[in-house]
Amino acid sequence: MSKEIVDDAKKRMDSSVQVLKNELVAIRTGRASLAILDGVSVDYYGTPTPLNQVANLAVPEGNLITVQPWEPALLPVIEKAILSSDLDLNPSNDGKILRIPIPALTEERRKTLVKHVSKIAEEARTAIRQVRRDANDHLKKMLKEKKLSEDEEARTLKRVQELTDEHTKTVDDLAKKKEQELLTV
Repeated sequence: MSKEIVDDAKKRMDSSVQVLKNELVAIRTGRASLAILDGVSVDYYGTPTPLNQVANLAVPEGNLITVQPWEPALLPVIEKAILSSDLDLNPSNDGKILRIPIPALTEERRKTLVKHVSKIAEEARTAIRQVRRDANDHLKKMLKEKKLSEDEEARTLKRVQELTDEHTKTVDDLAKKKEQELLTV
C-alpha cells in the first residue's frame, strides 16, 4: 500500500516538473524557437485550435519564424492571434506567409523574464511540496487506522522526502539554466 503512495507521489511530482519544462520552453531568449508559439490558438471556424494544427511553422533563420497557413483565408486570423498574445511579436504579412522576426532582448526585458522564471519555478516547488503533504497525510491516516506499521510509515515518509528533494533540485537546476540562458547576451 505504501508503495502505491510513493508511486503516485512520484508520478505527480514528475508531472509538476514537466509542466515547468513546458513553460520554460515557451519563454523566448532572443533566438527563434517554434515552442514560443505553442500557446497561440487560432479561431478555426469557431473552434480554438493550436497554431501548429492550421499552418506550417518553420525557422529559416536564427531570429525569424515563418507561418504558412494551409488555408490562405486564415492568414489575418493567425496574424491577429499572434498580435493579441502576450509574446510581444509583430508579424509581417505578405499575403501568403507570415514572417515573425524575433527581436533581441533588452536588458530590462531579460530581467523581467528572469523574475518570471523564478515565479514559475516557485510554483513548481509549491506543487511538489503539496504532493509531499498529500502523501504524508495519507500515510499518517493509514497509520492511525492501523493499516501501516510505524516502521513502514517512517520508511515511506523518508522515501517521499527523498523524492521531494530530487524533484526540487531538478526544478532549481532547470530554472538556473534558463536564467543563465536569458542573461547571456
